[in-house]
Amino acid sequence: MQTEQDIQKFRSDFEKIEQEIGKVIIGQKQLLRHVLTAMIAGGNVLLEGMPGLGKTQMVKAIGKAVQLQFSRIQFTPDLMPADVTGTTVLSQDENGRSSFSFRKGPVFANLVLADEINRATPKTQSALLEAMQEHTVTGGSQTYTLPEPFFVLATQNPLETEGTYPLPEAQMDRFLFKLDVDFPSKEELMQIVLTTTGGQTAEVLPVVDGPKLLEMRRIAEQVPVAEPVAAYIMDLVLQTHPEYEQAPDIVRQYVRYGASPRAAQAILKTARIFALLDGRYHVSYEDVKLAAKPALRHRMFLNFEGLAEGKTPDEIIEALMK
Repeated sequence: MQTEQDIQKFRSDFEKIEQEIGKVIIGQKQLLRHVLTAMIAGGNVLLEGMPGLGKTQMVKAIGKAVQLQFSRIQFTPDLMPADVTGTTVLSQDENGRSSFSFRKGPVFANLVLADEINRATPKTQSALLEAMQEHTVTGGSQTYTLPEPFFVLATQNPLETEGTYPLPEAQMDRFLFKLDVDFPSKEELMQIVLTTTGGQTAEVLPVVDGPKLLEMRRIAEQVPVAEPVAAYIMDLVLQTHPEYEQAPDIVRQYVRYGASPRAAQAILKTARIFALLDGRYHVSYEDVKLAAKPALRHRMFLNFEGLAEGKTPDEIIEALMK
């Protein structure tokens, strides 16, 4: 059971991070709040948007504000799995004796920016699967544990853009949230252009560290959820499956297959954080609705009819919530 003081401290720490990153990221407030929410919940985030919208800049700013060991991997078609996880090498000591040792790759950090992840081949993309889910890396016969906290914040360009490979469903499911990065408004665009071309750049300062993030996660995990609210989350996830007997017509018509149990976990974990940010110590239906789209949109796959008619997962989730 947390005290009112704990809840206020949670909100205060969260808002400090937002304000610090807001020095260099103009607009995108809801996007930033969702990224930080997913991180505190212990999940990975996939940011999708056209090049030049500040996705990479946002992740780098988060890395500075949360004072974690930061690593960037630029995904390209010729990147190999060993370039991500590391590789076993033959080395010699001062006495000339040879032995094999594991040289750790850039994935061994607290915060990993997987930049333009869908420009790499599926073989290289899959190198992140074990790290994202189990926070371990297997090299040869050894399994190495990644540092905690551990997050992958990945950026990807829309699939229609040149030279991209779709992420496999298994990898999509390992992202807690998928967030769409929108083009800025006219006022935001003006502010971005004037700020970035004026020769003055703000410096992001560290405001929290790894242990503080883990403490915030522990506070959030203890937020109670009433049985009807939990049942609503389960219904929401089950109704994304066309074979489910209570699935609505829109799902039966346009969805090939629905969200996994990880979707329900993602909604509940993040809804607890949204409740705390609203100053409440219980999860409401509104918290669930706030978490539903980013937790479900990449775990629902449309059938041919849905794709042909230009339907989107967001439209179907909207219909389910109504």
